Amino acid sequence: MDKKERFIAAIKENEGFIYKIAAVYTNNTDDKNDLVQEIIYQLLKSFDSFNQQSSLNTWMYRVALNVAIFQLKVSKKSISTIPIDEQITNYQEKDDTDNEERWKIFREQIDTLNLLDKGIVLLYLDDKSYEEIAAIVGITKTNVATKLSRIKEKLKTQIHKNL
Repeated sequence: MDKKERFIAAIKENEGFIYKIAAVYTNNTDDKNDLVQEIIYQLLKSFDSFNQQSSLNTWMYRVALNVAIFQLKVSKKSISTIPIDEQITNYQEKDDTDNEERWKIFREQIDTLNLLDKGIVLLYLDDKSYEEIAAIVGITKTNVATKLSRIKEKLKTQIHKNL
């Protein structure tokens, strides 16, 4: 398999989280599509530099998160509250209005998190281990555990205020 085929296969295998990251860090469809294109472009540009010190999936997550955060800083957009697109998760049950309302409150509270915390929550909700999150975000496993504990407590407190 040549480089082009390996890259296309890697993108197809990981396109779900690329779109999730783009949805979390943008406000509208056009910005999301632009960010997806930029992420894929940066992945292609740096594909030869992947040195296999981590898994390809971890490396791609790291690149995607870094591109998303960099694009927000460059464009000087407001980053304190960015709504999560409802399409990024299939958690809610369609017939359960109680769960739907709880999920809406949960999404609203996630939107209040800073960029790093939002990324950590996204990875956690994607069932990444603390080791994987640490490798992707560039912090220690202990720091991931501490941050997640604090984030969960903050979200729990805020959600109880809204119920």
